[in-house]
Amino acid sequence: MRNGSKAPREPAFKVEGLTKVFGTGHSAVHALRGVDLDIPAGELVVLLGPSGSGKSTLLNILGGLDHATEGRVRFFKEELTAMNDAQLTRYRRRDVGFVFQFYNLMPSLTARENVELVTEIASDPLDPAEALALVGLTERLDHFPAQLSGGEQQRVAIARAVAKRPTVLFCDEPTGALDIRTGRSVLRVLQDVNTQTGATVVIITHAAATAEMADRVIDFADGRVREISVNEAKVSAEQIQW
Repeated sequence: MRNGSKAPREPAFKVEGLTKVFGTGHSAVHALRGVDLDIPAGELVVLLGPSGSGKSTLLNILGGLDHATEGRVRFFKEELTAMNDAQLTRYRRRDVGFVFQFYNLMPSLTARENVELVTEIASDPLDPAEALALVGLTERLDHFPAQLSGGEQQRVAIARAVAKRPTVLFCDEPTGALDIRTGRSVLRVLQDVNTQTGATVVIITHAAATAEMADRVIDFADGRVREISVNEAKVSAEQIQW
């Protein structure tokens, strides 16, 4: 990895002076402190940093789940920071997929039915079976979450997010509850989603080794961007060593 630049792509996100403060007065917590960055469309980006560095706060604002205190965020030609709650809801439904550390699957529904929850409200979704095939679960369509391993449950969660054909996929510690081998398989699925669908994939993690699979690595500390690096030769997820 080195600091540098590839042929520039259009930014999916352009962030300028982004600040987020929780609370007021002496109890105020400055989660983001004037963040400036671009996230190019179609890249796989890793946000690195310790707990409390501001990574998840940034994801919540980029994903339309929270509002900034100050600053500006543009998503292509739209200004997210100027949207009201109804507009942000439409943005999330239309353009954004989320994958979290915990799978949030409905235990009474099969893998196929969990994915169908999203396809029923999306405007141009993938067929649930097609989405599950993308994450390698063709043989597990009719299994319930309790019949699936942790890695398989996370892949169902990824399929559910991908089925709506999101422009951007946000993943907050997607391997945090998994062992190393299973974690690698989930990261490989995210690489495949990026290359096969063209979605911008943003992975939040504290595992520094994950940086090797990214196009771009954004290193966070104390609510600020400490460094942005570009991988000239990224590796496959299977090659990552924790």
